[in-house]
Amino acid sequence: MKTIEEINQANVKKILAEKKLPEFFPGDIIKVGVRITEGKRDRIQYFEGVCIAKKSRDINTSFTVRKISFGEGVERTFALYSSIISSIKVIRSGKVRRAKLYYLRDRTGKSARIVEKIKKKIGIDVEVKQEEVIEENLAPVKTEENKKEEPKAEAKKEEPKAEAKKVKKENLEKKK
Repeated sequence: MKTIEEINQANVKKILAEKKLPEFFPGDIIKVGVRITEGKRDRIQYFEGVCIAKKSRDINTSFTVRKISFGEGVERTFALYSSIISSIKVIRSGKVRRAKLYYLRDRTGKSARIVEKIKKKIGIDVEVKQEEVIEENLAPVKTEENKKEEPKAEAKKEEPKAEAKKVKKENLEKKK
């Protein structure tokens, strides 16, 4: 006979197979798409704010999002595996040192800001393709003829610089 925990875990796996939920933590700014039914019509209303708490309890996992609406703080708690949640998008990751950010309730303005967490990707998968060695891929080989031509090209490059210096000197003399 299956226990309630095993049934709940099976349901969580089933829901995760259907829905793609991102990994988010308290302190992240998230945008939750909530399905709202008005009469016969369904629509999605987005609730964007800071995730201040997350409770992990198998199928009963919930999270609380706080936003400021018209100068008033609004908090809403969602069940993570609920059918009313259509989407969750992480806007910014916040750098916090606590699991529950209830202290944000008392703060307003700049003191209620959360520093953004910068994610570093250390292990990057790079695919290395081996190229066949063909004459087109090889760097040109310098021969004696090419070596003689290069100094002439360098001398030509230096001539415009010398001319520019002469022109500058002439302009300075005219101004005096």
